[in-house]
Amino acid sequence: MKSILMAVVLASAGAAGVAGLSFGVPDDLTKGMPRLGVGTDKVATGSTDEAPTAATKQSRVEIAQAENDQAKTTPVVETVERRPIVDESALRYFASRGDTARLNAEIARLRALYPTWTPPENPLAVPVNEDKQLEAMWALYSQARYADVRAAIAERQKQEPQWTPPADLVDRLDVAEKRAELITASNAGKSEDVVRLGAETPSLLTCSDADVLWRVAEAFVKTDRVQRAKDAYGYIIDNCTDAPVRVATVQKASTLLGYTDMQDLLAREHTGPDGVKEFDAIRSDLARRFVGEGDEDPEITVAPVYLKLVEKLVTDEGLASDALLLGWYHLRRDQNAAAEPFFRKARAVEDSASASQGLALILLARKMPGEAEDVMYAWRTTSDQAMKTYLAATTNLLALDPPPKLDAKVLNRVAQVTLEEKHPETGEQFGWYALAMDQPATAEEWFGQVLKWKADYEPAAYGLGVARLRLQDEAGLAAVKQAWADRSERIARLGEQDATDEKTKVISERQPQLARTGQRIVIHEGVEEAAARPQRTVRTARNAVTSTGGCRTTRNPVGLAPASALTLGWCLMERNRPLEAAQAFEVALNGEGRTRSDAAYGQSLAYLRAGLTSDAAVAATKAKLDGHRGAELQTAILADRAVSSFRAKRYRETIGYLDQRSQLRAEPTDLMTLRAFSYKNLGMRVDAVRLFEALGETGRQDAIRALAEMRAEDRRPN
Repeated sequence: MKSILMAVVLASAGAAGVAGLSFGVPDDLTKGMPRLGVGTDKVATGSTDEAPTAATKQSRVEIAQAENDQAKTTPVVETVERRPIVDESALRYFASRGDTARLNAEIARLRALYPTWTPPENPLAVPVNEDKQLEAMWALYSQARYADVRAAIAERQKQEPQWTPPADLVDRLDVAEKRAELITASNAGKSEDVVRLGAETPSLLTCSDADVLWRVAEAFVKTDRVQRAKDAYGYIIDNCTDAPVRVATVQKASTLLGYTDMQDLLAREHTGPDGVKEFDAIRSDLARRFVGEGDEDPEITVAPVYLKLVEKLVTDEGLASDALLLGWYHLRRDQNAAAEPFFRKARAVEDSASASQGLALILLARKMPGEAEDVMYAWRTTSDQAMKTYLAATTNLLALDPPPKLDAKVLNRVAQVTLEEKHPETGEQFGWYALAMDQPATAEEWFGQVLKWKADYEPAAYGLGVARLRLQDEAGLAAVKQAWADRSERIARLGEQDATDEKTKVISERQPQLARTGQRIVIHEGVEEAAARPQRTVRTARNAVTSTGGCRTTRNPVGLAPASALTLGWCLMERNRPLEAAQAFEVALNGEGRTRSDAAYGQSLAYLRAGLTSDAAVAATKAKLDGHRGAELQTAILADRAVSSFRAKRYRETIGYLDQRSQLRAEPTDLMTLRAFSYKNLGMRVDAVRLFEALGETGRQDAIRALAEMRAEDRRPN
């Protein structure tokens, strides 16, 4: 009998007979707890007592059989309903003080306990409790002075040993104290205690006390039991009818649950007779939150209905913040065309670092670094990411081919920021830009300055050698070659003569603009400019969130955790130390899943940057890469192999590699130039002329010069 009563008591706090929530908690917290099914108003018959004995089971069966037999033989008209004995003193107490909320809660509680009980029409007519001391205890209880109630009970039992406090008062006091303890634990951030107290007092977890349910749900999230939190929020939506509570539940859940989990919760939304959905009032805020979550995690695909709702907000309310949500959402998914209007809208309403950075990244992707530099200059110092985006723009701007004629104001401010930040990549590009403008002395200064910032920066050392070659500084060139000969093949070959050509050909890998000095450059120098100057692409700018502060000095990656080694590898790549980065990525390959995949991708990029194409190809096979990354690496590897084949004068092999690459990506002008010279060297003059003509129209000086030479050869008498 006690176990049955206990199961009934557990539903005592539910309004109108709604059962409490039985949430999943660790076994040690739920042993012996009656289980109340979510989404039902039926009370489970579990017990906190020990399992019934065989004799007890037999007696229950006999009682049940006797009741069934009696029901069959006793006429219905003769059945007399037994009215339960109910303590209605609390009803009168709450009614006498006008406490309607507590009065209604007490009525609901008693109905849950005694289904056949009918509340009195006038609670004030309930017989007055002549026990003044008990009245005082109820008064203390109503004021939440639970310790005083305990003291009063103890004092009376001391004075009257035979007196026993009403079970109703004791039960309510126990629950109230547990509730106070749970709220205190919640306010103190002791989530494990909140979960434990909820498990110990399931009668608290009902619709009549949504605040407790919310606190328990939050505790589940903070203890990494998200599914249990979903159960708690889902219980409220499935069982509780109070509209403000339901709306507040969705609002609270949206701050703790992820996008996918929230969709499961919203699927239980009610629609009114007028067709209005109950959560329409907060739909806009939910849409903003979901799109914002998508901004942070590109793996989340937000439903179009939410995107359209935020788009409508942009139109109707015109807030820059809403436009930024959509801009970053689309940009994270490489949907630049969709993102750009929103960034421009945000800047028009209220210019900000976020809006400018988003637009700058799109402009960089569109190969408009000049516009990107102009957009980001005013915001460059607002964050590390903003500065890296700005420097990506300056590097790409100076690396344009053909080089643009820049305003002195722009050049001066770019130079100032480059010197302030000691940025090797932009400094290097200043050197190449100066060479393109036929200012080798200035170029020498820039390359030398970069090597002061970063002594192991090979591209700057190579540029320094080219500048001294232009200046005919043989001693200076020899010093560079001696210092780098064992580390860079191209530096070791600078200034060599090619005896196969009657003309002097300076072996170089840099821009065709060097030809303006009158010195002849082997034709592949225009092709390899991408390798000679490490373009700061949009991908690099987006990876600006990687901190470079942790790799300013040389670090041995052995012993690092895979995730830490991966971070170190990207840091070293940002500092253009590819061989060190490759070692860090090798350690990161010990990881699993995304870490291992990222490590293989990073190591392949590192070897490519170091000119080790074969090693890059091997690295790309060490882990499964997604389609985009795999194609990107394959494209770069084929381009490098084409260049190497061209150097070795294996022109048919060069064209073969270029043909393979063209099946993956469109061929850029530098590789088209390589193809054209391969055609020329193979005697395929018609194909070569066709390509040189097309390239000449883009302004490439090497193509124009080669076309002129071929036409001059055609005009020579046999």
